[in-house]
Amino acid sequence: MNLRGFLSERVGDAFRAAGVADPEPMLRPAARPEFGDYQANGAMAAAKRLRTNPRALATAVAEAFTDADPDIAEQVEVAGPGFVNITLSGAFLSERLGNVEIERTGRPDRVVLDYSSPNLAKEMHVGHLRTTIGDAMARILDALGHEVIRQNHVGDWGTQFGMLVAHLEDRQEHAAELKDLEVFYAEARKRFDADTDFADRARRTVVDLQRGDEVVRGYWRRFIDISLSHCRAVYDTLGITLTDDDLDAESRYNDALPKVVEDLDQAGLLTESDGAKCVFLEEFDAPVIVQKRDGGYLYATSDLAAARLRTDHYRADRVLYFTDARQSLHFRQFFAVARKAGFVAEACSLEHHPFGAILGEDSRPFKTRTGGVVKLADLLDEAVQRARALVAEKNPDLTGAEADRVARAVGIGAVKYADLSKNRTSDYVFDWDTMLSFDGNTAPYLQYAYARIQSIFRRAGVSPERLEAAPAVVEPEERRLAVLLLRFQETLEQVASEALPHLLCTYLYELASRFMRFYEACPVLDAPGGLRESRLKLCALTAETLHRGLDLLGIETVERM
Repeated sequence: MNLRGFLSERVGDAFRAAGVADPEPMLRPAARPEFGDYQANGAMAAAKRLRTNPRALATAVAEAFTDADPDIAEQVEVAGPGFVNITLSGAFLSERLGNVEIERTGRPDRVVLDYSSPNLAKEMHVGHLRTTIGDAMARILDALGHEVIRQNHVGDWGTQFGMLVAHLEDRQEHAAELKDLEVFYAEARKRFDADTDFADRARRTVVDLQRGDEVVRGYWRRFIDISLSHCRAVYDTLGITLTDDDLDAESRYNDALPKVVEDLDQAGLLTESDGAKCVFLEEFDAPVIVQKRDGGYLYATSDLAAARLRTDHYRADRVLYFTDARQSLHFRQFFAVARKAGFVAEACSLEHHPFGAILGEDSRPFKTRTGGVVKLADLLDEAVQRARALVAEKNPDLTGAEADRVARAVGIGAVKYADLSKNRTSDYVFDWDTMLSFDGNTAPYLQYAYARIQSIFRRAGVSPERLEAAPAVVEPEERRLAVLLLRFQETLEQVASEALPHLLCTYLYELASRFMRFYEACPVLDAPGGLRESRLKLCALTAETLHRGLDLLGIETVERM
């Protein structure tokens, strides 16, 4: 059990011992060191129910907490109108630090994560950077022992593919050289708009594709393979854990769409409007269109089919969708339809976790200088180049393969962390100088903190693995660092529950900053005897936690910078 959960149970027991039959104490990390390590604030509400003095009740709670287990806290005191401030004992902290492995849940959920989902008609652009939110969540849920099912719902179907396949058919001898999908798409679009014969053939190609024509399907598969190769290259560069086994393409649901419409009709949810088949819901002004007048299907139809599969086949307890915030209405509507139609189990949690936009310096959507879409692959290449120059300036002794490895870790890590460290619901301005800075809440700062600890062990001539004894926790900065180390588990559990990876970023930044204060206040290499080993152990635990945390965010650490 995480530290906060452990203490919450003990505080709850103390409230019951003080005469509160059904306590609702809220335990939270103390806002300032003078308030202790944790603060419980349920006495005011309980005293109001019991018609008693809140400070008197809080005093009874503090005494009950201390009497139950005097070894947990160094000090328990009442403050203000009824807050209970708890300062943990050094012995208790030392004992808990003896085992800081990530604790796997005893009640694992089966969680489907729908993220990335690029449109295979084009190359991945800078907006797809925000899909790292989904990948970080997959890693964290995995680490906590949940069963994670990754789903990459790629766009590989629809009208535009008739145009693209027809264009590819005309230039098939050059298909192997198709490296720029944006150029290819622009060529096909230009022909579609200017050439009536080509446009008619493209529309017929769509029909042939949907009917399963083998020749057309062959060209379509070639185009999809080329498109996916671009995605794989980006995933590899970013360290995204999606593989081909996780593909959940729109085309997968083509044959299931008529059944979706039929079942909605049988459930009495369908209404025909201007030739289209729609679901009208009281809570929304606009209908959910599931089949167009010409017989074509929409995103909502395939999303309903996917939701049904994720409940029926995967038996999901939670389904998490990570997409642009502009799709929020779509998800609210399709979730409501899925519920009313009985397509998902009642106990299954459908969750849309929207993210904001990446903006340029002008606070508009991030574009190239010429106003074009920023290809994600190009942006990542630039990140590595910029990091290479910074690394060379900071440490000229790094050369060759090592310098290349550090530049890649720093550059890619900086871009990913800049995204993950923002509240996912917020827009943010893309700024090279900020994200590559070695100061502040950035990946380079955290990577440097980790590398600095490794240099401590090199100077000490000690391997961290050889430090077995739990550290003594005596000095104030030792205590504060110890308490923060023990909050790692509760941070991961909060991220898993709320799907907010920036909370982990904030924690890691606080940990690195707290370590710097500890290192300045508490000599390590010059400390005598057992104290030296104890403080080296705190260094090792900090480095291990930084490494684990960054790895869960998909960011590499390096031994030297």
